[in-house]
Amino acid sequence: MISIYDWFGYELPIEERYRAIKQAGFDGVMLWWSAGFGRGEEYRSGARLAREAGLTIENIHAPIEQQNDLWLNNAAGEEVVDCYLGCIEDCADLEIPTMVIHLPDEEHIHNPFSMERFKRIVDRAERRSVNVAVENLWNLTNLTHVLDTVDSPRIGFCYDVSHHNRYYPEQDLLAEYGERLKAVHLHDNNGSWGQHGLPFDGTLDWAVIMQKVAETGYAGGISIEAMNWDYLDLSAEEFLLKAFGQAKKLEQMKTEYSGFSIQNGGVK
Repeated sequence: MISIYDWFGYELPIEERYRAIKQAGFDGVMLWWSAGFGRGEEYRSGARLAREAGLTIENIHAPIEQQNDLWLNNAAGEEVVDCYLGCIEDCADLEIPTMVIHLPDEEHIHNPFSMERFKRIVDRAERRSVNVAVENLWNLTNLTHVLDTVDSPRIGFCYDVSHHNRYYPEQDLLAEYGERLKAVHLHDNNGSWGQHGLPFDGTLDWAVIMQKVAETGYAGGISIEAMNWDYLDLSAEEFLLKAFGQAKKLEQMKTEYSGFSIQNGGVK
């Protein structure tokens, strides 16, 4: 499956957005899950509209505005937990397999209370059969602690390649946590913020990246999380066609490396 983050830029009605994604060749979408980005309080209808356009929903991305409050023992922390629990319920009700979340950053380090709180998220995910994928940003201390200490098949890793390159390039995250991989965010480092450009338009070594992804055994989609910030000369349709073409190259790389690993007994 080849998918794309559904809010890649451009002001388009949501139905038109999904039709354009499908017409460009994509199989699926990753959905932003809040009223933000002009979606309004009816954002949950995006799941139905995407499917009506013929798209598979790979995952949803939970809101991030209050992510650092998650570890706090107060009302703000409870609000974040309730948000994530609600996202899990939405996934279960709408038959969406995975939600992606951001853990607090390096200025908000985990504590014993925080892990007791996170257990509520784990318990709900297990009870509702929904995957929770924690995404790498500037949060390595919290990310590694959660993945190292939470023993649940429902808690996994969302690998974001440009965040990896920007914050912790020396850390081999796929070697360490590839077996927990539940989602990927693929974009290059040429964007205005050193990220969210289209693959092959920056300096990332995609041959190395896709080999490492293939070696994890990850069977999920080739998921593009690019924005149009540096492609304003392209129409939405042109941007999507270029994104799909780059994604097909990544898919071919992954297929070739997956075949090589199988032929060599899974040697990495």
